[in-house]
Amino acid sequence: MVNIGLRKVDDAVAAKHPGLQQYSACQSHAFMKGTGTFVLGTGLLLSLQYMLQKKLPYPSQWSLLLSVVTGSVCSYAVTRSETQKCSDLWMYLETGSVPDRTPHTEEPAQPTEPSGPRTTQYGDVME
Repeated sequence: MVNIGLRKVDDAVAAKHPGLQQYSACQSHAFMKGTGTFVLGTGLLLSLQYMLQKKLPYPSQWSLLLSVVTGSVCSYAVTRSETQKCSDLWMYLETGSVPDRTPHTEEPAQPTEPSGPRTTQYGDVME
């Protein structure tokens, strides 16, 4: 049995997916990084607001809410980015190739102008 966090994974599953332990360690690191970002971001923004409040007096009724929401958004961004890296690691460990994450843009086809006079849907000839 292979331990992943608090759970034990069957040896057959671990043998089928050799990168399972690296992936779970990467995911754990991503979640801890997101949690740390939330705590540090919220605390930093809250202390910054209190320091700013000493110089510019303003009501502090929304300080905590603003700090928690900003910390949550930053935490989500960090966790999402790190989880994407873990997903790429998993794909590399399973398939041996890294997925292409660049957006594919196709150039729109240039309409070709027919030479000579054109006709409208009513049969009129345009020059």
